[in-house]
Amino acid sequence: RGSFAARASPRGVSRRARSRPSRSTNRFSASAVSDTKELGAGWVSDELPDEVDVCIVGAGIGGLSCAALLGKYGVSVAVAEAHSVMGGAAHGFHRDGYEFDSGPSYFLGLSSPPGESINGLRQVLDAVGETLPRGAAVYNSLKMYFPDGNFECVADRECYRDAIRRFAGDDAVKEWDALEEAMTPLGDAAVAIPFAGMRADSGVVLTMAKYVAPLVKALGGGPKGAEGFEDAKWLRENFSALVDTHVRNEWLRRLLDLECFVISGLKADRTSAAIMAFTFAERHKEEGCVYDYPIGGSQSLIDALARGVRKHGGVVALRAPVEKIVVEDGRAVGMKLKRCGRVIRARTCVVTNASAWDTVNALLPEDVRLKRRSSGDEKHTETTPLCDSFVHLHLGIDAAGLPPASELGIHHLVVDDWSKGVDGERNVFNISIPTTLDPSQAPEGKHTVHIYGAANEPYKRWAATTRGSPEYEKMKREAADDLYRALEKVIPDIRARVEVEMVATPLTQKRFVRRHEGTYGPGVDMTRANLYGASLAPGPATGVDGLWAVGDSTYPGIGVPAAAGSGFFTANSIVSVWKNLKMLYGPKIGKNV
Repeated sequence: RGSFAARASPRGVSRRARSRPSRSTNRFSASAVSDTKELGAGWVSDELPDEVDVCIVGAGIGGLSCAALLGKYGVSVAVAEAHSVMGGAAHGFHRDGYEFDSGPSYFLGLSSPPGESINGLRQVLDAVGETLPRGAAVYNSLKMYFPDGNFECVADRECYRDAIRRFAGDDAVKEWDALEEAMTPLGDAAVAIPFAGMRADSGVVLTMAKYVAPLVKALGGGPKGAEGFEDAKWLRENFSALVDTHVRNEWLRRLLDLECFVISGLKADRTSAAIMAFTFAERHKEEGCVYDYPIGGSQSLIDALARGVRKHGGVVALRAPVEKIVVEDGRAVGMKLKRCGRVIRARTCVVTNASAWDTVNALLPEDVRLKRRSSGDEKHTETTPLCDSFVHLHLGIDAAGLPPASELGIHHLVVDDWSKGVDGERNVFNISIPTTLDPSQAPEGKHTVHIYGAANEPYKRWAATTRGSPEYEKMKREAADDLYRALEKVIPDIRARVEVEMVATPLTQKRFVRRHEGTYGPGVDMTRANLYGASLAPGPATGVDGLWAVGDSTYPGIGVPAAAGSGFFTANSIVSVWKNLKMLYGPKIGKNV
């Protein structure tokens, strides 16, 4: 969850030479990064060739996953990234000896044995033969601070039921049990349909044939028998439809809204029932569950994807913003770089990892935009709701006298006031202290701390301000005070411990991650919608011939595994079904593949 690129990101980027002649799009050195460790693959920039099979705009998780998979399929790929580091909303950065995650820090399935994970990102890495060299630390709980009390949410079914009983009583537990029973076949069904088998053409009949039996077992193999197939209808519903059927207790309904909001940035009425059923099934499975934190932070995941791209012949250029997607005779055929005007040609297609709003408003040529306007597609995109943006604090603090790392814990969640709603402005805060699991990210005796308002900061509040102005600085201090107040529930004397402080706003998000209005993502369930056109099926199609999409603006939506899953969906759709089948029936890349 959460994303932003701090102004403190190192400005130096190393450059990887290529043996074949090609033009350089930017020239800069890693020497400017004096306080960092050796830079990983995500900080290395390649030179772009004149022509490849597929051009990809943006090196977020969706773009890198797609690029790595296409390379594995034997397709030549060039990725152009505007920032000085890959990763989009998930990149890492350094400041004064501290290493920070810009955004995501909740992970499941990274520590599973090879070929046994159900995490979309881990499956991409297994597919392209990459690993996390330093592994992942595991833990099993999240500490929650509510207006009516605190509790430690352990990844255990009985612990969760006990917490519900404590806050809402036995009747609420009965309602939860009924909901959980209804979710069980949906969770199993969601697991039975892997991203690796998805594609946007008729070949999906062949790729999904392998998964019919597990899907039938999930829906019809339970206590309901054949009647269980009726539950398939919930796979296309929002989670609120299930909640409304089984839950009346107001406290439990608020908790379930919070669970959805933490995962998707949306409440239950706009979050997929299948996604939530899968989440609870994985978290409460009988054999136990652990959360993962990649050693080296989220940047270690980005570095692994970057290695996967290059291992199979792909290239990624940094500080290479794209001015326009080149469209000829109605078909996307390349990308034009902003700084030098150079065009990289695509023999097969172009993929955009920019948001749908940034793609259609900034990257598509005017004649394509006019066509979208006349068809109503432009109105469809522009009127789709957005999630709000963020305010962030990234801190380096003195850890002297704090509880031991195992007691302090990595993750904390604060709800200020239930009456404001979980999506109320600055009402829910996510806190991460990754050095409790990976002390290498801070000097000895120090901690890194990251807190952000969970997709609850309206962009319009900041839109009229100017970065660096007295008004802007005043608003930043006010936002920081709200974040500190939430942090004080975890570390009461946090302000006195601060040695490094960075405050980020929606304008920071917009500037560094290049997100329309600094948004967290679409404010709709992307398993049921396509942002590029009302008549388009959920998935990677954009309505422009030869142009595909990845990232949270396409199926399945917001989140790291989802973004990686979109890379599978799009890469599979670009190549022949026979190549797709070869991967599915080759070495195992996932527990459900």
